[in-house]
Amino acid sequence: MKLVPYYRCSTQKQARSGLGLEGQEATVMRFAAAHAADVLKSYVEVETGKSAERPELAKAVAHARRAKATLVIAKLDRLARNVHFLSGLMEAGVKFVACDQPSANDLTIHILAAVAQDEAKRISERTKAALAAYKARGGKLGAALPECRNLTPDASRMGAEAAGRVAKQEADTAYTDLYPIMKELRDQGCSLRAIAKHLNDEGYETRRGCRWNHVQVRAVLNRYERR
Repeated sequence: MKLVPYYRCSTQKQARSGLGLEGQEATVMRFAAAHAADVLKSYVEVETGKSAERPELAKAVAHARRAKATLVIAKLDRLARNVHFLSGLMEAGVKFVACDQPSANDLTIHILAAVAQDEAKRISERTKAALAAYKARGGKLGAALPECRNLTPDASRMGAEAAGRVAKQEADTAYTDLYPIMKELRDQGCSLRAIAKHLNDEGYETRRGCRWNHVQVRAVLNRYERR
């Protein structure tokens, strides 16, 4: 068995401290040892469970598919709390296993994911109700706080620059696994349209969840070759 581990934590602070990640890695390593499995490259995501925008998960799925490996996660809730997203992953044809539910079949995983989604919804509803009650008692939140008003021009500029750096970094790393495939096909003489067709036929999507076209292929090739 070959494994491609995927780890997720919800905040940058957790990522820096290792909180949560070390436990997930230890769980996956125990699973690998128990099954005498080879662990390939690991992928780490810093993202909330609600988001379906998971560039590192996309890389892990692509790696597992190409290597004919199994995507492994420590706990089912580390993958997603969204039934539709989880179902889409299963339909992609990539084998995966959750260490806390190693014998679960597709039906079991659907049921567990539905329960997790319902739990997340209830938590969200309780949080909104608590915040509404706090505001009704005169509490202030977010922009209503004096310290959150009227940012100086320098603070606004720094915030915009930071957001731009994050966006650029995400764009620079989104297709690190697909660029070698594109380059190899182009070196073999394939046109940009042929490369886009190959990616679509293999089930790859853009980071926005769209199908590939020749313009997007050219943009990725140009971005990585300018480095």
